[in-house]
Amino acid sequence: MMPEIQPEVPGRRQLLRMAAVGAASLAAAKVAMAEGTATASTDRGVLDVAIIGAGLAGLTAARDLKRAGCESFVVLEARDRVGGRTYNHDLGNGVVSEAGGQWIGPGQTAIADLARELEVDTFPTFYAGKTTVLAGDSRVAQDFHGGIGTDDAIGAKLAELARGVPSREPWKARNAAELDKLTYGDWLLKQGLKYEDGYFMGLAAKLTTGGAPAQLGLLFYLSMINSAGNSLEQLESTKGGAQETRFVGGSQVLSIKMAKDLGDKVRLSCPVRKIAGWNRDVVEVHTDQGVVRARRVIVAMNPALCQQVVYDPPLPEGRTQLQRRWPANAPMRKTVHVYDKPFWRDDGLNGQIFQVGGPVSMAYDNSPPDLSVGIISAFVSPGSLPSDPKAAKRTLSAIYAKAFGKGALRPKQFHDHDWGRVDPWTLQCIHPLPPGFLTKWGQFLHPSVGGVIWSGTETADLWAGSMDGAVRSGHRAALQALAALAHQGKVA
Repeated sequence: MMPEIQPEVPGRRQLLRMAAVGAASLAAAKVAMAEGTATASTDRGVLDVAIIGAGLAGLTAARDLKRAGCESFVVLEARDRVGGRTYNHDLGNGVVSEAGGQWIGPGQTAIADLARELEVDTFPTFYAGKTTVLAGDSRVAQDFHGGIGTDDAIGAKLAELARGVPSREPWKARNAAELDKLTYGDWLLKQGLKYEDGYFMGLAAKLTTGGAPAQLGLLFYLSMINSAGNSLEQLESTKGGAQETRFVGGSQVLSIKMAKDLGDKVRLSCPVRKIAGWNRDVVEVHTDQGVVRARRVIVAMNPALCQQVVYDPPLPEGRTQLQRRWPANAPMRKTVHVYDKPFWRDDGLNGQIFQVGGPVSMAYDNSPPDLSVGIISAFVSPGSLPSDPKAAKRTLSAIYAKAFGKGALRPKQFHDHDWGRVDPWTLQCIHPLPPGFLTKWGQFLHPSVGGVIWSGTETADLWAGSMDGAVRSGHRAALQALAALAHQGKVA
């Protein structure tokens, strides 16, 4: 039996406009439902929508459904918490430090709008002062002025290339096949960069994508730059870039607030094991808490994680291969040192550290806006530190002491979150797609398959991989579900 392919939702420009606010389309959907389109009341025990994943994407989709007047849905979350790849360490006294995604910047309007609606305040990331670069026993302090030390001329070349790579469908770029043969590292080697310039260019990409330049497809990286207004600076920098702004209370607070409003429609500790009958009018979702039956299923998960679900019948070959081949080898480890105050600021330092050849890819000042404590968080290369928290704390404290002085040896608290070890429902935080992937498998990323709609930040038209991309994908998935339900009701 051939799978039912749902009609396309409105065009890209219209979709993005609706997703930014959602009001017009949601109001229209409300009217459609009031006029008698498909609802759970027409078939006892069958929901309109089942949403898998209570991260930013899944909860945004659920929130949009509710605002449209659809109450026949459920959100199924495998973890015992909401937030997905956002997670706050509770440091006490109302202070948190983010273990996952945490920053937003110019152009990321979807998540900024969501935060305003949820009454979550923001504040600027601290970057004033000098950044410390450590290499062996050498220490250099330099003011990068909110950047990451990338080369302006090379950034301009990348921006020009990115102009022709559409972020939604990079595989449709005029020279996609040629670009997708190369890694970002291959391209950098041809630019004749000095070692230090190449190091920072590569580090910036690794922090954003989770993959070293030698692993990272050039076409994929260009699509990310395209998404950021064809600007490497906007993608990678703090000042004027995607790391410019933080959320008061940490990024997970957005999901916590959405889930609170959704109440018992969110089911925690409810992993999905099987999706059956995706090619029929009613899909069965098998979970550890029983079977949920729904007309549409929104899967708001990383494609690699989607592969852990059994599909009956098997998904079409293209979608199966996309999930099977999606990289799941880019875990992220973030640590937190808490001090009495951000004492490094007194010495004109901004708390940022780059360590060449060491475990610290990047450390940064993550202190709260009231400066009640000083916090240094770090992206740590997995496997480069002992797994024992006490040993990891000592190693990092010694590194920070080289950068900031002996005061760094006496943290009040230490927290360590290795996403690849402690969270089996994540696999990875970000997704470095290799060369050749997008031109072969990218076309299978967005299209729904029967009653299954794919969501999650990886599917976003803009800012894929970011929190903003997750919110955008949630808006889009809700619109697809509402349009499919309206269509199904008309033909029923």
